[in-house]
Amino acid sequence: MAYRLEEETEADWWEVEALYDLCFAPGRTALSSYRLREGVPTVAPLCLTLRDDEGTLAAVIRYWPAQIGEVDVLLLGPVAVHPTRQGEGLGGLLINESLAEARRLGWERVLLVGDAPYYSRFGFRKLEAVEMPPPTNPERVLGLALKTGAWDNVTGKVSRAT
Repeated sequence: MAYRLEEETEADWWEVEALYDLCFAPGRTALSSYRLREGVPTVAPLCLTLRDDEGTLAAVIRYWPAQIGEVDVLLLGPVAVHPTRQGEGLGGLLINESLAEARRLGWERVLLVGDAPYYSRFGFRKLEAVEMPPPTNPERVLGLALKTGAWDNVTGKVSRAT
């Protein structure tokens, strides 16, 4: 099956939200990462949709700016793949494409809250000295340097971008 990779548009918003609702547990917006997103615009060039030949939404990814002290970070997530399309590598495709674009746009570091065994294949590692708002499990706070040494000496609490 062929897929069309495009930047998310305003017209996609409700359909993207419905896919997130389908893929994640109720109360997903109560998670600490959502508090960092409230009232902050996405990093639009990195928010991508994948649609099949018939225009059906198969997978999505979004990014948001955040900060650790004065340091800018890119907050990845959520990424979701429709349950009927899981196992096709679509999530990995979105992650790889968006990370390549983030690097091209000059972002230096990416942060996410997620499963280390899954995200380690993309180069993400546990961040020891970076603290997400509670109640985040510190084992799930992961980072990726898009530029060598980008996470060196970056410590502290993650906050909303200003």
